[in-house]
Amino acid sequence: MTLSRRDAIKVSGSAVAGLSMGVVNPENVLGQTAPEQEWPDQLVEGDLRVRAELPLNSDGSAPEHPESAAGELVGTIWRFSSDRRQPPADIDYDYNNLRIKLDSRGLAKMSGTLKFSDLEALPRHSMITLLQCGAPQPTGIVKWTGVRFSDFADMIGVGEPAHYCRLISHDGYYIDEEMPTLRHPQVMLAWMMNDEPLPPVNGAPIRLVMPFRYGARSIKAISEITFASPGFSARIGD
Repeated sequence: MTLSRRDAIKVSGSAVAGLSMGVVNPENVLGQTAPEQEWPDQLVEGDLRVRAELPLNSDGSAPEHPESAAGELVGTIWRFSSDRRQPPADIDYDYNNLRIKLDSRGLAKMSGTLKFSDLEALPRHSMITLLQCGAPQPTGIVKWTGVRFSDFADMIGVGEPAHYCRLISHDGYYIDEEMPTLRHPQVMLAWMMNDEPLPPVNGAPIRLVMPFRYGARSIKAISEITFASPGFSARIGD
């Protein structure tokens, strides 16, 4: 939900935070606002967004937990589905049938359609970490299994000119992330959760897991991956 300046001034700072984190319905907020006000012509003090705690190690990595701590994610929210809690209906959730559009734009040796057989050849990796949204929920300590993003990047031959990557979900949500961050050893492409295939609501058939960032960065149900450098158009993946 993108608010105009006029709409933004009509709601409180806490309501805007709720909108941005997906826990408040925009129609409800904008339908219960005070009379319209003009955008202020000077700097005004407002409320800072309040976020849930994201505990990290001193080096910025996410703490890893024993397998006994692994459980379920609570309060899962989708970005653009009709009720924000159900994934799109037109996804093949079987990771064995995985097909991701890979557009390297000449910044990697490989391009085309990424399939599960390509990832299956890479070293399998598991970790047990907290996934925490900026809001109190979704949250949960989960065992993830898949491959490190760095191993995937090496497999397709991503070169140094690739400064960042865009990952796009089946529901249209996307993130842009710098390559050094994606190459962190805790960043994964995961298709298993707690030793079972990812449930649709948790991002099947495959998702990114970035435990040292809030959950919105761990994009679900990846359908496209594009590499780019600052010289390329910002409209990659559109």
